[in-house]
Amino acid sequence: MAAPAPGLISVFSSPQELGASLAQLVAQRAACCLAGARARFALGLSGGSLVSMLASELPAAVAPAGSASLTRWTLGFCDERLVPFEHAESTYGLYRTHLFSKLPIPDSQVITINPQLPVEEAAEDYAKKLRQAFQGDSIPVFDLLILGVGPDGHTCSLFPDHPLLQEREKIVAPISDSPKPPPQRVTLTLPVLNAARTVIFVATGEGKAAVLKRILEDKEDNPLPAALVQPHTGKLCWFLDEAAARLLTVPFEKHSTL
Repeated sequence: MAAPAPGLISVFSSPQELGASLAQLVAQRAACCLAGARARFALGLSGGSLVSMLASELPAAVAPAGSASLTRWTLGFCDERLVPFEHAESTYGLYRTHLFSKLPIPDSQVITINPQLPVEEAAEDYAKKLRQAFQGDSIPVFDLLILGVGPDGHTCSLFPDHPLLQEREKIVAPISDSPKPPPQRVTLTLPVLNAARTVIFVATGEGKAAVLKRILEDKEDNPLPAALVQPHTGKLCWFLDEAAARLLTVPFEKHSTL
């Protein structure tokens, strides 16, 4: 089996420089989309260390466009833990506390799960909200998805060897047996990830180095979930710091700023 095309790999000297460049990329994509025929920007966010990274850098990056432009943003979440928004594990809750307090995106433009529903119903409800927000798309097409990758190669809540990797019909799937707690989650599926106009993976730290080498260089018969993200017509990018990229032998671009 041939190794997948790795996409554009950008390596930064520190997570701080990576975060600043990521925020500039989001701002540039937003400006480009808002100036286009559809005049809106659809962004999918992931949790983990990305929350603090974006909270630190994104408000200043998008400030020149003015707060009025934010009314034409649509925000969704690549996956979510089935916990109350006040819970420390809630991705939306963390963004609400740390980012949305500084980035006044209207609540009506932020698509969230209903954490009070059972996990199967929560997935169906989130899928319905996405279809309403992306009317006209047979599959929701995000302008930009920002994804993380775990040391095991998972992305969103798509884990190695899990049956959800074979899901082709649903745009959102429930998971009740996540190997990483909390066990109940809702996740976008591979068809949505691969329909995006741009996908950017962000990974920092030495703990990601080994799995990134597998994803970006190895020819595996059973690819890791992150390696299955290959946008059909969109662009795939990797933003890594030097520690995460230290084992790579494929070509990459070294950046201090974009």
